[in-house]
Amino acid sequence: MKKFEFLASLIIIFTFLITIYFYTYIPDIIESHWDLNGNVNGYMKKASGLLLIPIIMIFSTMMFFTLPKIDPLKENIKKFRNYYYWFIIIFCLFMLIIQLHLILWNVGFKINPKIIISFCCSALFFYVGILLGKTKRNWFIGIRTPWTLSSDYVWEKTNKLGGMIFKMLSILCLISILFEEYYILFVPIIISAIFLVIYSYFVYKKSK
Repeated sequence: MKKFEFLASLIIIFTFLITIYFYTYIPDIIESHWDLNGNVNGYMKKASGLLLIPIIMIFSTMMFFTLPKIDPLKENIKKFRNYYYWFIIIFCLFMLIIQLHLILWNVGFKINPKIIISFCCSALFFYVGILLGKTKRNWFIGIRTPWTLSSDYVWEKTNKLGGMIFKMLSILCLISILFEEYYILFVPIIISAIFLVIYSYFVYKKSK
């Protein structure tokens, strides 16, 4: 775990350093939010706007590394912990890229946020799909319903299917770049979440 904590720390430190470097080049009020079509619709003060993502990275990473230690089924997490730790690193890189986009946008490099976010979400979703396929029953990581948590069999069936669905959603993220409306991404995500809950119930009933 130490090497993953070290890698995550390096990414967070780099995020702070690059934020500090560009701080004086950025106006006091920054453009910080965009609508689904890439148009600016939100502003923040420079200090709070630029520090938000690095602070989220710190607390999220601390939480991610703590969860396996407090899980009652921590022995199961040990069986896939490297996949989980790589997820933490990918999450940190995801946040770093979002921060870089925010900085570059506000110093004049107007890169379409729709493209950046779609590519980043695609990579994140794909790796979540890999992670789900490797998880073992636990209280924090994976698709957790009353039925998956009560049965190793239901957990494995549901999370492997969930992994396949997340990989398909990663492809859909890339396809969504071609369209103006994001319903082609949001609707499948919502449907998939509902389907997996129902699926876990029926697998549980069938196993009984």
